[in-house]
Amino acid sequence: MVTKTVRLGLLAIGWLGMTPVAWAEQSNAENLGKTKHLANQPVEGLVAADQTIKTGKSLSQQPPASTVKDWIAQIKASQVQIISVNLEQTEAGLQMTLDTTDGTLETPATTVSENTLVAEIPNAVLSLPEEETFEQVNPVLGIALVSVTSLPNDQVRVAITGTDAPPTAEITASASGLAFAVLPGTVSTEGTEEEELEITVTAEQSGSEYFVPEAGVTRTDTPILDTPASVFVVPRQVFEDQGITKFSDALRTTPGVSQTSAPNANFNNVNIRGFDVSSPSLRNGVPEAFSFSLPRDLSNVERLEVLSGPASIVGGQISPGGIINIVTKQPLSSPFYELSASYGSFNTFDGGVDLSGPLNSDQTLSYRFNASYLHSDTRVDVDNVDVDRISIAPVLRWDISDQTKLTFEGLYLNSKTPQRTGLPAVGTVLDNPNGEVPRDQFVGEPDFDGNDRQIIQVGYNLEHQLSDNWKLHHTFRYNNFQIEQREAFADALQDDLRTLERSVFFGQDNFNNFQATAYITGQFETGPFTHKLSTGIDYSFEEDFFNFTFGSVDAGNIDIFEPVFTGIEGPIPVAEIQGRDTNRGIGLYLQDQLSLLDDRLIFVLGGRIDFIRSSTESFSDGTPEESQSDTAFSPRVGILFKPIENVSLYGSFSRSFQQVTGISATGELFSPSRGTQYEVGVKADWLDKRLSTTLAFFDITQSNVLTTDPNNPAFEIQTGEQHSRGVELSAQGEILPNWNVIASYAYTDAKVTEDNNIPVGNRFANVPEHSASLWTTYTIPSGSLAGLGFGLGLFYVGERQGDLENSFQIPSYFRTDAAIYYKRDRFKIGLNVKNLFDIDYIESSDDILRVNVADPLTVQLSVSYEF
Repeated sequence: MVTKTVRLGLLAIGWLGMTPVAWAEQSNAENLGKTKHLANQPVEGLVAADQTIKTGKSLSQQPPASTVKDWIAQIKASQVQIISVNLEQTEAGLQMTLDTTDGTLETPATTVSENTLVAEIPNAVLSLPEEETFEQVNPVLGIALVSVTSLPNDQVRVAITGTDAPPTAEITASASGLAFAVLPGTVSTEGTEEEELEITVTAEQSGSEYFVPEAGVTRTDTPILDTPASVFVVPRQVFEDQGITKFSDALRTTPGVSQTSAPNANFNNVNIRGFDVSSPSLRNGVPEAFSFSLPRDLSNVERLEVLSGPASIVGGQISPGGIINIVTKQPLSSPFYELSASYGSFNTFDGGVDLSGPLNSDQTLSYRFNASYLHSDTRVDVDNVDVDRISIAPVLRWDISDQTKLTFEGLYLNSKTPQRTGLPAVGTVLDNPNGEVPRDQFVGEPDFDGNDRQIIQVGYNLEHQLSDNWKLHHTFRYNNFQIEQREAFADALQDDLRTLERSVFFGQDNFNNFQATAYITGQFETGPFTHKLSTGIDYSFEEDFFNFTFGSVDAGNIDIFEPVFTGIEGPIPVAEIQGRDTNRGIGLYLQDQLSLLDDRLIFVLGGRIDFIRSSTESFSDGTPEESQSDTAFSPRVGILFKPIENVSLYGSFSRSFQQVTGISATGELFSPSRGTQYEVGVKADWLDKRLSTTLAFFDITQSNVLTTDPNNPAFEIQTGEQHSRGVELSAQGEILPNWNVIASYAYTDAKVTEDNNIPVGNRFANVPEHSASLWTTYTIPSGSLAGLGFGLGLFYVGERQGDLENSFQIPSYFRTDAAIYYKRDRFKIGLNVKNLFDIDYIESSDDILRVNVADPLTVQLSVSYEF
């Protein structure tokens, strides 16, 4: 922008004898800074009134400027602003108009690159309401993409990509803008019908399906490049290309994330930077305050956003490892209909429907409806150990006015999976003199074991634009979450290393959860600072009615090499616990993001105070209600400097907390555990913002960890401490046209630093010291093979400890995935192969009696069609 060129060079014009044009070009190239201190200085002698500035307009044609501030305003006013982009289907092809403010756009020359017609419009800026770019996919037959984007040096690029051949365009200039009469290249239309025009405006994509420049996990619209924290986004295209149906699998390419759940389990736990992250998560930026791991389905998920490290300022009670924001699909302003299905190994079937569009003529009402069904057998070699999942997710948006939008969203998810499919470490990971236990062995009870989870969720989200710079956000959500878990639980492996002692566990939970959030975001200036302020309040209430039963197994023990399943006719109760837990929380937060030096230097100052209360009462023995209240303050401080426009250096300090209930031997209530992180890093956007990279160094300490009281072993004290530090490197985006990549590497040194019963120096369970991942795809853009693509995935996970006592180690593994697919207009077919070389490896460990064996080679064929 011109404002970025009027810099310290103003003083140099007279001193160095440079013309204004030469100075403007050099100043823009060198990105000199600081204009504000010159804004009220006189311009006489600096710029001749009849000199032509970069815009090509003569200053002598305008009223004389008395200050540099006035002169800058004159230059900005000379630019032509494109305020809207409109598409209209014609009989011959497509009519596109670029509407402007007062001013005439120059008729641009056009160039052709492969199947794309490109026009670069000089002396123009793109100024769309609340958006950064315009993109429309498949607007008419023969046109694959229309995009309008801003370029440096006050230019706007129009790119129109043909399906099979480059289109042509006749461009006409008028006082109100530019008109493009677009004709598709040669393409056969035999047997097809005209397709309805679809218009979508989005600021999420920058030309690459794998690169998302902004994330809502911080509750601001700040670009990731300008955020002094590690933020990694997994867009939907990635887990579609990988053929992923399980939530935790979609995070495999995220740096510092390791798996802790079994394949095909209802548990979706992962480790981030060494610490378990099972709950809560964010859903569209609002905390999910459940204390249990929720079932997940990806059919209505647009992307996953991971904010690594302590971040209680956005999530309240969270793990020191970080938090995951689940962004769901929202209604579209044009009709969209998609059917999809897949079939693969273990008799796995997955079918889904995705429907969206307006409900009335003025498009003030629109909807989105996603539904899916999945059934799968598992790798275990017995019947009745299956996965069944059904998901229904409706969304309705009402644009009440230009300033106010109200969105209603619902979810019904019923997921049934095995409770556990793990095997004892002895015989799988460790040596067993009897030989190795078959990897597909099952040591539970197939007609009894199961984990059934159901969630019903309804709520609304209100957004109101208070003014040009201030917006109000309000969300209310009600959830009912029901769990039934049945398990022939592994208690011990006898000395013969083949007889497994088991007991029965049967548990039921019924959660009711209410969540409400209200916050305001806005922007204002004080002196040289530009402020982005976010402040709000979160409220949550959760109650859990529980019923747990423990007993012995009538069939007795089981041989892990030759299991005989006799069934469980009914447990003999040893203990039965019934009761009610409640959790209440109110969180108040304030965050200010201050920027100066033309947004090159950014400071983030914020804090959150939480008031939480938990209580429990037993219905079984009449024990009176016990409760505990805590208060916790969680600050966040960050600084970011951009030496050049596409590179940022940052440092940050942040904290998190989690309530710890109970009392010490002296009768004192436990304090919340605290996570404290220091982080520094560097981020860069490359290739015209099509590729993003991040390098981060972090140091996290979790304090107030419970450990055995050495003076009274029946009690615990909070003198334990755990520490994690490491390095993370990630890259995602498009490195060449049609070549996408998402990759990461992490070094994580996570250890116990203080404890009374765990040896100091022991490593965390399931946390590899080294891990790396790469997923990449390439699609042939033109010719007879246009639309044919290939994908390759490489996943390395180093050796890990199997438990916190470090009693056994899980070997490292290197897994290879592959894909081949074909996209043509609205049709796609793909074949995904996971674990291509059929390696045996352990995914994760619960303890020495339960290590989770990974799936062997699996194949999945999928098809989808948009209409």
